[in-house]
Amino acid sequence: MVKKLFTIFLFGVGILHANFEKHLKKCPDKPILKSIAKVDYIYMINLDQRPEKYNLSLQQLAPYGITPYRFSAVNGWELSLETINDLGVKFASWMTRDQWGTCYPLKGDFTPQHEIVHEYGKNYFSHCMSRGAIGIVISHLSILQDALDSGYETIWVMEDDIECIRNPHQISQLIEELDSLVGKNGWDILFTDRDTKNQNGQYVPCTAFAWRPNFAPANPSKFGFRQVISSNISRIGARYGAYSMIVRKSAMIKLLNFFKTYQIFLPFDMEFTLPNDISLFTVNNDVVSTMIRASSDNGGPNYKKNTN
Repeated sequence: MVKKLFTIFLFGVGILHANFEKHLKKCPDKPILKSIAKVDYIYMINLDQRPEKYNLSLQQLAPYGITPYRFSAVNGWELSLETINDLGVKFASWMTRDQWGTCYPLKGDFTPQHEIVHEYGKNYFSHCMSRGAIGIVISHLSILQDALDSGYETIWVMEDDIECIRNPHQISQLIEELDSLVGKNGWDILFTDRDTKNQNGQYVPCTAFAWRPNFAPANPSKFGFRQVISSNISRIGARYGAYSMIVRKSAMIKLLNFFKTYQIFLPFDMEFTLPNDISLFTVNNDVVSTMIRASSDNGGPNYKKNTN
């Protein structure tokens, strides 16, 4: 019986794995950029429809002589229904159920359908997962794949709504300190801000994980973990926000393997905590964070308002 269930599980995972990689976006014409010490390459995710956001971010970085590679973000609002359904979790009999999810029927008009996850063969995302959020996930994963293919050991990935709180070159010293504290192979991601922030600039901590029908964490208690390991750095189990993060090669491999196995279901900042062996750290005092009240196209293609 156990062997039969294991076979069903592998068969289901194999189906999920089949369609993922073909939707990753390439990074063409990457220039050789002046990076910062301890970082091989710097990426910034930016929609083609949002040049003003990219320019504002460049203004934040310019005083420090930092110019990231502009990654032309995957616009989730322009993805076809076929692509969206390729990326979601195809519900199977071995998965858990009875939680709300969202789907985009192939014969529909892009209107999300919200329901209890129950129908075998239907592609689901987490409840109220927007097409914009799907595009963000693909953008991040495309960068991780490019970095891995390029042979980078350490990259800096930013979204286009950053604010420099302190000199970003301090990140180099933080990487060196973290290497010294836990070893070069002892960490996967270092976030350059302490936590995400609400519209009033207050920190919003995350101490839990979100349900997935096809994956359950081995240690649910890890998400509430937080340990100060120096005056500058803390080890964490979870957080919201992927605005500015230092990513090691080990994290590229772990995250790409996770998504290629389990597909996309949650927003990116609720997924990168899930691999059982991922090691996350954050600064205790913000260096590069998110700009509060920044315009967003996550919940809707708000860039269209600027063109009307």
